Amino acid sequence: MAFHQIGEPEERQPPPEGPERVESGIPRLDYILKGGFLKGGTYNLIGPPGSGKTILGNQLCFNHIGRAGGRCVYISLLVESHAKMLRHLASLKFFDTGMIPERLYYVSGYSALREGGPDALLELIRATLRDRQATLLVVDGMESIRQFAEGEQKIKEFVHELQAFTALIGCTSLLMCFKDPSYSFTENAVVDGVIELSDQLIGPRAVRELVVHKFRGGDYLRGRHEVEITEGGIVIHPRTEIQFDKPPGQATEQRIRMPFGVAELDRMLFGGLPSGSTTALLGAPGTGKTLLGLSFLVEGARQGHHGTYFGFYEPPPRLLEKAGQVGIELEKYVEEGLIDVVWQPPLEHMLDSLAEQLLEKIREHQKPRRRLFFDGVEGFRAASVYPDRLPRFLSAFCNQLRASDVTAVMTEELPLFRPEIDMPNPELANVVETVILLRYVELRSQLYRLLSIMKMRESRYDTSIREFRITDEGLDVAASFESAEAILTGLGRATAAPSVKEDQP
Repeated sequence: MAFHQIGEPEERQPPPEGPERVESGIPRLDYILKGGFLKGGTYNLIGPPGSGKTILGNQLCFNHIGRAGGRCVYISLLVESHAKMLRHLASLKFFDTGMIPERLYYVSGYSALREGGPDALLELIRATLRDRQATLLVVDGMESIRQFAEGEQKIKEFVHELQAFTALIGCTSLLMCFKDPSYSFTENAVVDGVIELSDQLIGPRAVRELVVHKFRGGDYLRGRHEVEITEGGIVIHPRTEIQFDKPPGQATEQRIRMPFGVAELDRMLFGGLPSGSTTALLGAPGTGKTLLGLSFLVEGARQGHHGTYFGFYEPPPRLLEKAGQVGIELEKYVEEGLIDVVWQPPLEHMLDSLAEQLLEKIREHQKPRRRLFFDGVEGFRAASVYPDRLPRFLSAFCNQLRASDVTAVMTEELPLFRPEIDMPNPELANVVETVILLRYVELRSQLYRLLSIMKMRESRYDTSIREFRITDEGLDVAASFESAEAILTGLGRATAAPSVKEDQP
């Protein structure tokens, strides 16, 4: 069953209620449609060339055969031959020549349309559906009907008559049409649903999206959703914030403390971070955010908690080496399977796809008290096509982590050459329960690291500023504020740019 939420195992989803559905089997489309197409319904799929209409239509047919044992008819009204189209589809995983022509029957309707107009085409469709006992019809190239129909009213009547026939025999129909601004699409008033695929340039990026404009007889997820064309066909990524817009009130009844494994820091936190909470580690590059986050995972592994590292900038071998240089036993627990390292090269990503990957990775381990170290919130920011989405996205994403009883630590990069603390994502401070700040202070030509807890919601914490050191033996936070005070009152001045650091691995 393809009707499942991000990161949710399919078997955990209840079957949709109401009229009988025809699942598309296209990843996430059935989730957006809250169960799939209505059986016997007629749907318009519009979009420009290259948006993925033909792939979606064919993928729908093969999935319908494989999942429901259905019979499909694919009528093309395009000049392009079926042989050429099938050659292009052959590289996709869903394609199976064994289904053609017995279960999936391709037929061209262009000759009938050219010679007899829409009425002749309608008769061809009726006869073919009866002969093939079809349960799914795809008509590719509805724009061709406009060339032979006498006005929009004729097109509307064509769709109405086709819809009446297919509903009678219980055949679900997908009518695909090129999107032309000069078309009025009057048939949209007749059909049961309208779905649009788009393919546009936003800045230097090419972005495919899907929008459901209309869906009779059921609820659906509104708005734009990211679309990918992969070797498996069309994959849709629903917007994260609309999926998790109704978070549960509490992740778990009994919360415990989740220490970092840095003794004095854990004392400042009165035992560690509350389980099921989210923490932001703020600091300029080189202040020790990544090492502190890795220490959090390793300390959890020592206690039997499963951990996941998700980062963009340091490949796993470099990460293991970096941790090993300061005595953090990351490699040991990675080999034992208690810590997963997921690295995403800093390339062009899709925001909701990243969230899906991460949540699905976490759900692979159905264990209590899981830990997550997300190294680089800026990775989400770089993947976002619409920057104004980010506050709602982060809020929904963190809510879902809490609901999954995941204690998360996220790093947020501060500017390297500015002593002022200016968060790139101010909304992150409102979303997380705890904020820990790491910074440099320069005194007499020497750089020192300082650590302070800026915020810890619903918990006591030590508000003093402490010196933070990275040594070959591990991470260390000074037992008192005296060394930090000496640094800050010794004519020290804040800086963000490190020079030579003796304790830097």
